[in-house]
Amino acid sequence: MTALEKTDVLNLLYISYYWPPSGGPGVQRGLKFVKYLPAFGVKPTVLTVDEKQASYPLLDNSFLNEVPDNLEVYRTTTSEPFEYYKKLSGKKEIPYSGFANQKAKDTFVDKLFKFVRGNLFIPDARVGWNKHALKKAEELLQQGKYKAIITTSPPHSTQLIGLKLRRKYNIKWVADLRDPWTNIHYYDQLLHTPIAKRLDEKYERQVLEQADAVIVTSEDTKRLFLNKPANIHEDKIHVIPNGYDEADFIHPSAPPKDTFLITYTGTITENYNIDVFLKVVAHLMSVNSDINYKLRFVGKVSEGVKQRIEKANLLGATEFITHVPHQEAIKYLMESTMLLLAIADVPSEFANVPGKLFEYLASNKPIVALGPVHSAMDQIIDECGAGRLFHYTAYDLMLDHMALMSKAWKINPNLDLPYINHSQFSRRALTEELAGVIKQLVDKV
Repeated sequence: MTALEKTDVLNLLYISYYWPPSGGPGVQRGLKFVKYLPAFGVKPTVLTVDEKQASYPLLDNSFLNEVPDNLEVYRTTTSEPFEYYKKLSGKKEIPYSGFANQKAKDTFVDKLFKFVRGNLFIPDARVGWNKHALKKAEELLQQGKYKAIITTSPPHSTQLIGLKLRRKYNIKWVADLRDPWTNIHYYDQLLHTPIAKRLDEKYERQVLEQADAVIVTSEDTKRLFLNKPANIHEDKIHVIPNGYDEADFIHPSAPPKDTFLITYTGTITENYNIDVFLKVVAHLMSVNSDINYKLRFVGKVSEGVKQRIEKANLLGATEFITHVPHQEAIKYLMESTMLLLAIADVPSEFANVPGKLFEYLASNKPIVALGPVHSAMDQIIDECGAGRLFHYTAYDLMLDHMALMSKAWKINPNLDLPYINHSQFSRRALTEELAGVIKQLVDKV
């Protein structure tokens, strides 16, 4: 039993737009926090949107099985524009993060919708949920039993709920920002006018200044927020990264014996510069005719990325698998030789540590990552001894590394790493850190 594991119970209101049956790493973060918080004396109640009205790009009903039986979950109605978007645009899906389900080149209609989204819905198009969530949150807070609230984003509009509740009820407020706000890699695609951008920056600044604590997922994101023109002290921002849940890894490792299989899971768009890596794989295929190389993408792949794979003459060696339940995605990890990881090739992504990294670590598979050298992601991979990160353009270094891995594979097709030091990223350990932040706030006079 740790110091935080005691019988005193602190009631917490956890406000999140994304909640099962929504899928994705944002859902996992909240779900795992809620799962383990009671072990550290914090009893959460969840406030979220009615799943029948929610605008979820992905659905994963398997996450419903992980919701604790005794957890109180309140769902509210919402008012959002996405049904109109689908009718007017003729698209069956709402935009994914980073517009992964958009065409490689925007049409006039695409640009129009992005402009409307960026200028009429600030901070984002899910701000219509706020009035409904606020009404229910006030009903719950008037019971007098909640000592603190957490708002988690994106969507960053959820943070404005915390802002209003903090002002009205003077309750302790933790703002969990899983991603950057006005520095997210696709921000410029929203075509903000100067007025809209200033308003968005104002909201961001108010949240950073008025939250009692701010949680971010990397040290670089912390530095990014500290460099904002906001009155915020360094001690107020706490780094609690995403992680992995040991309970999710029920599948044995089973790399194929006859195929050098490189797997990528999650969303990938043309901002994720994998061109040089594709060139490396194509070269290896031409010089190692005795090795059957295969790429596998599990999740949403933009048309632009598919075009680049075709240009590299790798379509015949590539498998595309659409979104699958979380457990099935982990099974694909465990049935791989190596794992490919990439982040968007834009300056703001230096701070990005994708949630999938931690499940990659837990799989004990060697990782080949593409991103900024010396970034937060690079540091974690290096410290854990889990593989190598290369700059997007480092062809020679990438080729040397993959050639060495290919030689090792010929000797033994199981390239699993014997040990990766990743225990600090277990969901239980990270939740203990969060519970400590909450209790410190509540105990502060």
